Amino acid sequence: MHNQIPLERPSTPLLDTIQSPVDLRLLDEKLLPQVADELRAFLLYTVGQTGGHFGAGLGVVELTVALHYVYNTPEDRLVWDVGHQTYPHKILTERRELMHSIRQAGGLSGFPKREESVYDTFGVGHSSTSISAAQGMAIGAKMAGIDRKVAAIIGDGAMTAGMAFEALNHAAHTETDMLVVLNDNNMSISPNVGGFSTYLSKIWASKFYNSLREGGKHMLAKIPPVKELARRTEEHIKGFWSPGTLFEEMGFNYVGPINGHDLDDLLECLRNLREVKGPKLLHVITQKGKGFEPAELDPVGYHALNKFEPKQKNGAAKTEPVKKKKFQDIFGDWLCDMATQDQRLIGITPAMCEGSGMVEFSQQFPDRYFDVAIAEQHAVTLAAGMACEGQKPVVAIYSTFLQRAYDQLIHDVALQNLDVTFAIDRAGLVGDDGPTHNGAFDISYLRCIPNMVIATPSDENECRQLLYTAYQYQGPAAVRYPRGAGTGIATEKKLTALPIGKALSKRHGEKVAILCFGTLLNEAQIAADQLNATLVDMRFVKPLDTELIDQLQASHSLLVTLEENVIAGGAGSAVSEYLRSQHYSVDLLQLGFGDYFVEHQNQKIQLAEQGLNAEGIVVAIQKRLVKV
Repeated sequence: MHNQIPLERPSTPLLDTIQSPVDLRLLDEKLLPQVADELRAFLLYTVGQTGGHFGAGLGVVELTVALHYVYNTPEDRLVWDVGHQTYPHKILTERRELMHSIRQAGGLSGFPKREESVYDTFGVGHSSTSISAAQGMAIGAKMAGIDRKVAAIIGDGAMTAGMAFEALNHAAHTETDMLVVLNDNNMSISPNVGGFSTYLSKIWASKFYNSLREGGKHMLAKIPPVKELARRTEEHIKGFWSPGTLFEEMGFNYVGPINGHDLDDLLECLRNLREVKGPKLLHVITQKGKGFEPAELDPVGYHALNKFEPKQKNGAAKTEPVKKKKFQDIFGDWLCDMATQDQRLIGITPAMCEGSGMVEFSQQFPDRYFDVAIAEQHAVTLAAGMACEGQKPVVAIYSTFLQRAYDQLIHDVALQNLDVTFAIDRAGLVGDDGPTHNGAFDISYLRCIPNMVIATPSDENECRQLLYTAYQYQGPAAVRYPRGAGTGIATEKKLTALPIGKALSKRHGEKVAILCFGTLLNEAQIAADQLNATLVDMRFVKPLDTELIDQLQASHSLLVTLEENVIAGGAGSAVSEYLRSQHYSVDLLQLGFGDYFVEHQNQKIQLAEQGLNAEGIVVAIQKRLVKV
């Protein structure tokens, strides 16, 4: 058991001989526990050096070793769900010496990525896609006449999403030859909630069932005449004690639960199931953070780590800069304040309580807090139903996850003009989590929806006030804000509804007017000062302050829109559409993200590479002025 992050690279003599799973499969099976121990030690060291996802990977070390030992990867396909747990997989698949670069510029992705390795069979960052993808691969291989084994590895948290059950249902219907490994650690990022989680949890407490199943296997094997009767009896008992009945009724051959840290059991079960045709499900029980005591005791806190900073030579810890408040905490404070004022407020999250800043709210207002598990579609329509009954639901959701509930946003909320407030976190570039988590599209996909109001606060206080403004609006309204901290500006305790669709002029200049949508305002201020340009905090993408745009186009030769969103269909496109509709001839420069996915990198460097820091803004404007 480890309780500290190692500062020096640990000795891993056996692991160092493994360059690929081919080398792993050449080892004597008796050496695999040592491989697992060395793999866990190396994982502790590398994540301490780089930061990154942590607890989930520690929990699947033995499972990862067993899967690559039994399956002929990469010819056989392993499809990992979400991807938080794939660091051990990366270490074993030709990337051990690149782990120091994970989530760094030009380095390994923190998630499976097809372009990175042939062993990463499916790119992933959102949950609950593995079973669908694995089924597609199995069917595709069969149609191509290829004898290939396919396994999907999905956590019990990811299994709470409807998409996972859609795939299970279809796989059983088609009798697809595939294995689903249900990694049951009673956790996703936050503790799991919901009926399915409760259903699985029953098995944890059932010492009777486990002892009966394990003892019975050995005893009944010696008494062939009653073995079949005992099998049937066991199935009836499972109906009371085990989640296996659910999967077997769906058409899966269910095996388990087994100890996911026992390599002997894992290897035996995987070998047997590899030879069984049709849809199969292996239920393994694991512990998130296994082998690192602090992570075992606090799996939520150790879901991911920042880079470990060693003490200085004098023994003092490295001095930390004064911490500014994160936008998620600005939201969390506002939510509690607003809930105190309005008994109708209900907070909803799809399994992101900590990430969305809702811990305090969940404790203060437990009866008005709803964690719906990893079910973004349900979260939005649940809110719509609540709004129908006169409640005031607030859906706290990441920009990249709201994409998964787009039809519900249109059909269930906007079409009926229901009073739902969306607090959209992680809008814009998110840094080292990369393209699967970048909130690069929400302005584009929201502003085309009728009845929507879209606010883009420029700092912490604006975020607080615009959340209040959106909440007071009688219809669907969204407030988007970025990952991380703001400028450190103080927030006003008093909540004030701002005029919807009205911008705020920050600086009066000449020739050039910069229309900023969101938290790039500080960079825009620097650029405006250098260029003697007019600067406007637009506050709203929809509705636009068209009256101010009328004035600006008449008094300036160049309008510049600035947003942390793709240019295509974004806030700049809204301004362009309005200018064209009025037949205005003023020149327009749109600054935002290009037509490609932005790779993982430090947030500040990401923005600089997109030309969205002060220097990039000045250069882009100066180039355009030459042509005006």
